[in-house]
Amino acid sequence: MARKKNVYICQKCGATFPKWSGQCLECQEWNSLEESIVEKKPHISEKKQFINYAGIEDTVCLLDSIDAFKEVRITTGLAELDRVLGGGLVSGSVILIGGDPGIGKSTLLLQTVAKINQADSLYVTGEESPQQVSLRAQRLGLNVHRVKLLTETQVERILNVALREKPQVMVIDSIQTIHTELLQSAQGSVSQIRESTAQLVRFAKQTNITIFLVGHVTKEGALAGPRVLEHMVDTVLYFEGDSGTRFRIIRAIKNRFGAVNELGIFVMSDKGLREVSNPSAIFLSSNEAEVPGSVIMVTHEGTRPLLVEVQALVCESSMPNPRRVTLGLDQNRLAMLLAVLHKHGGIGTYHLDVFINVVGGVKVNETGADLAVILAILSSLRNTILSKNLIVFGEVGLAGEIRPIPNGVERLREAVKHGFKQAIIPQSNAPKENFPDIEIIPILRLVDVLEHLNFNDRN
Repeated sequence: MARKKNVYICQKCGATFPKWSGQCLECQEWNSLEESIVEKKPHISEKKQFINYAGIEDTVCLLDSIDAFKEVRITTGLAELDRVLGGGLVSGSVILIGGDPGIGKSTLLLQTVAKINQADSLYVTGEESPQQVSLRAQRLGLNVHRVKLLTETQVERILNVALREKPQVMVIDSIQTIHTELLQSAQGSVSQIRESTAQLVRFAKQTNITIFLVGHVTKEGALAGPRVLEHMVDTVLYFEGDSGTRFRIIRAIKNRFGAVNELGIFVMSDKGLREVSNPSAIFLSSNEAEVPGSVIMVTHEGTRPLLVEVQALVCESSMPNPRRVTLGLDQNRLAMLLAVLHKHGGIGTYHLDVFINVVGGVKVNETGADLAVILAILSSLRNTILSKNLIVFGEVGLAGEIRPIPNGVERLREAVKHGFKQAIIPQSNAPKENFPDIEIIPILRLVDVLEHLNFNDRN
């Protein structure tokens, strides 16, 4: 009879220890060791563990002697998903998609495999029964005549079925439910996720089958499992969205075959996820009345310029330490911008609460939002309405200078397309080509912006 013993496994890096301790000695993470029962198994040779699914011998060759063929992409039938992936699915790639429970990961992938007409698909579910998946497909009105369904959680059996059925696209829903017979730890543990993913990645590379992996997320919003999981796959997608709204955003965090930080935007309906044809419109307020504290900026996500509305609320603080709250922006950058405004603009907010929000739930990570944040704060503080035909973008330096940002011409074209008549931009971003439909105001320093908008003349 096999012997059992208790060990403690780090849920972050997978290191194993005979005794519990408060900190993992390998990755220095606190309170990450969990007790697990391990059954000692007979030794399995390396040759038996490794399976060559392609049936060819490993050979070493010179890199310049390889006949590199042009990558052939499979369109998913969803233009927004193709954009995030870099133009479609690449044969042999492994794509990890994570998101909050109920955000629509399974719905998106079921729609994807149903819309791929030129490839057979295998949908492997470890969380739902075949009846549940079939009911979802019927509710969404999908044509799934080329989609094969498998209910299995052991990775070895899944790969054997895939070898027999030979699909071109395979979905694993989800990787946390998959386990391998080589290990005795529980499903969802660090070692099981790591070994199961390694087998799936090796299988995809040898057979040129594209594999989607659905991943759970932790309460902090990160993908559950070891960090090495994101290193093994080719593409990492995050499915974002507020449960109170219908909009869903797919963001590429890692992509070996396309641009990172690319956005795909969908709206959730009773028939599943629908693509948004005009993404900029969903991030702009539908309120026709002009109000103080609102500024429109042009951000650039991946290869796409987007119009987003930055809102600010500045009010008297009743606490010794005024609040600085941001939604969709970096809070530390807000504190820096307030200091620059005080130093170089002579306008202090040390006794005021400042709240910043990006409409629509989008997260702006670039520095091009600096100028829009400052103007929104001034608009709310002075109770001054800025024109709804005005767009701004630009980085604000610590010396009060307005610094250029990438893709300035593309941002202006997006603004013109949506009917904006005036643009405040960095002087270095002033275009050489003519834009007759929009008045461009190049700015060199922060004080120039304040003088142009008459904020310096107010107390």
